[in-house]
Formats: sequence, C-alpha cells, structure tokens
Amino acid sequence: MVPLVSAFALVALAELGDKTQLAAISLCAKCSLLSVFTGTMLGFLVVDGLSVVVGDALASVLPMRWIALGSGLMFIAFGVYTLLSKEEREIKFKERRLSLATSFSLVALMELGDKTQFAVIALAADFSSPILVFVGMMLAFAVVTSVGLFLGARLLRLLPMRTVKKATSALFIFFGIVFIVTSLTGVSIL
Repeated sequence: MVPLVSAFALVALAELGDKTQLAAISLCAKCSLLSVFTGTMLGFLVVDGLSVVVGDALASVLPMRWIALGSGLMFIAFGVYTLLSKEEREIKFKERRLSLATSFSLVALMELGDKTQFAVIALAADFSSPILVFVGMMLAFAVVTSVGLFLGARLLRLLPMRTVKKATSALFIFFGIVFIVTSLTGVSIL
C-alpha cells in the first residue's frame, strides 16, 4: 500500500493549483463539467499512465523543447480564439465531443514534462510497483480534478461571462507565453 499512498499524496499535493487544474477549470466556462472531467482524466490516463509504464524513455523520444513550443502556440491560439469569440451561450450537446477533445489535448500536452509526470516515473522506478503507483496517481487526479472543477464551475457561474472570457483568455495566453519562453531559454518559469 505504500506505493499507492505515496503516489496519491505526491500527485494530489503537486496538482493543487497546478496549471493543468487551472486550465481545466477555465474550460468549464464554456464546456460541460462532465466533458471537461472526462477529457482531463483521459489526458492524465494517457500521459501519466504511459509515464508509469514507459518511464523516462518518453522524455528521450519526444524533445521537450518542441513540446513546450507547440503547447505554447496552442495555448496562445486558444486564448486569442476565446477572447475574440463573440459566442456567450451554453454548450450544446453536439459540441460535447469537441470539449472532451479540447480538454484531453490540453491536459495531455500540459502533462508532458510536468512535475507530476516525473514524480510518477520516479515512484514507479523506486517502488517497482507500477500498478499501485498508477492507481494512487489516478485516484489523486480524480479527487483533485473533481474538487477543482466543482468549485471552479460554481465560481464561474457567479461571474459575468465577459469577465470569465477575459480571464480565461489571459490564462491561456499567459501559459502559452510561459511555455514558449521555457522552450526558447530552457529555464522553467513555473
């Protein structure tokens, strides 16, 4: 049980207020809570699940500099799109697949090279128990994401949509700039 509890505690603490959680909360402004949660969890499952299985080989296959640059450009594009979008309506059923895909792709890109990815690689190697590390990690992601999305969605309902759009756009553009600066300088700002 030590690998499970260790993975849960480490990932839960690392994810509180993390950029991944903030991005998922921002997506709740225009997307259904269930779609964002599902997409987010699938992103964690794929990237961090592979990290447990593949370990540090993932980092040697994918150049982190290009991942950070691509993520940065994508975040800026999402931020500008959100800011310029004139739509202020609720998401329709047909758009849920898009919100799920958006949540998945954002989380998957953000998790590549993230501290939690390296933490689960180290835990899986240290404990030689990838299944327990995986279960602890996914439980932590589920708990932290659920609480974050639930509280974030409630907060977003209290704010005018114009304020939410500006804040969401600023958040995406900020993270985009951070990713690009990190990719170009090699210095991690966050």
